[in-house]
Amino acid sequence: MPFDPAKPSLLSTLVRHYDELVDHVRRRFGDRGFAREVVHDVCVQLLEKREPQEVRTPLALLRKISHDQAVDRYRSERRRQAWIVEQPEHFDAVCDAPSPARQYEGERELERLVQAIEQLPARCQMVFVMHKIHQLPQAEVAARLGISLKTVEKHLKLGLAACRAHLDLSERAS
Repeated sequence: MPFDPAKPSLLSTLVRHYDELVDHVRRRFGDRGFAREVVHDVCVQLLEKREPQEVRTPLALLRKISHDQAVDRYRSERRRQAWIVEQPEHFDAVCDAPSPARQYEGERELERLVQAIEQLPARCQMVFVMHKIHQLPQAEVAARLGISLKTVEKHLKLGLAACRAHLDLSERAS
């Protein structure tokens, strides 16, 4: 393309009217930093693409290009922000499953509890298992075993105390 000094190129017009173009974008979008980035993007576009042959009003065209670039950038940023907000936090997600060490601890504690229940007297063991493991109401346990409600309460109290004592002894031994 031959150089005609009477017809300024878009790039030279952008350089000459840089501040005016930045202010034009800033007035519409409010952020001077954003406006500078947009005008810089327009400059890169002009450097990368071939300039159109006949431009009657280069400043008006640059304003239009800058405005369109700003709108595209603004929309793109809004979509990106919306996507970030919608995405659940997978990066910091913590697994609900217990760690292998905690699983081992739980298994050991369960074994100690089973040992404690096995060491209870037969009647106390039956009351304890029916109420605590099978979750039968105390009145139903009493009816099934043919004992009073007070006796059920006494066996539960003894069973709980024996289990606690066994677990405490097992923890101290570990």
